[in-house]
Amino acid sequence: MTAPNIDATHGFTTRYGGVSCGIYESLNLAQRAGDDPENVKENYLRLCKTLGISTDDIVCSAQVHGTHIRCVTKEDCGALFQPEPQPLTPRYEGDALITNTPGVALMVFTADCVPVLLFDPVKNATGAVHAGWRGTVAGIAEKAVKMMTNEYGCSPADIHAAIGPCISGCCFETDADVADAVTIVLNEKAGSCISKKGNKFLVDLKEVNRIILSNAGLTNITVSDECTSCLCDKYWSHRKTNGRRGTQAAVIGLGS
Repeated sequence: MTAPNIDATHGFTTRYGGVSCGIYESLNLAQRAGDDPENVKENYLRLCKTLGISTDDIVCSAQVHGTHIRCVTKEDCGALFQPEPQPLTPRYEGDALITNTPGVALMVFTADCVPVLLFDPVKNATGAVHAGWRGTVAGIAEKAVKMMTNEYGCSPADIHAAIGPCISGCCFETDADVADAVTIVLNEKAGSCISKKGNKFLVDLKEVNRIILSNAGLTNITVSDECTSCLCDKYWSHRKTNGRRGTQAAVIGLGS
């Protein structure tokens, strides 16, 4: 699926359209989750054909639920598939990537966490962010915007953001630590993102990220209404499958 406000090559993948089998059926993009490496490679080839890019254009990283952001250039491309038996060896850790280099496609992986794609049509710069709850409350989305501003001269008002499918407030049940962390970050605005459920809390990470991006100066923000937990036949949900799953991705690229 795509976002209406991102006028760049991009997409949020689903489980559909690949060749993987069993718990990975069918467009699994997780390279080290136990799936057949040849099936995973074919899934990437199919995705790239749909987007009009090459696997050599894709840059990804080892995600660690942190806030490290990397500026990506063409030198980072070409590392997606390594010689067997290791199909992928990310060169670095990080949960967000940004670039202003044509011909580079940024990719982040999710299976309940929040994917955020950023695009500045003025400076022709992009960003891809993986935001779990820890990265969300640590402000990784805002940090990516600030880095695009510092590195590429972007203005936050020019940056378009698309928050993709992830676990929604209807299903993200947490203990008080998550709700408390959100409250510390958003103060009085936290009320729109948190509801009580017995001794637990339901937290809307999409809305938390939307508010954070809005506070950072963005005005063009779209938010997917799809929940990976509710729609576990369409998307992988780590919670719904107890971790026995594949992975979807969010990807954005600048034309060559």
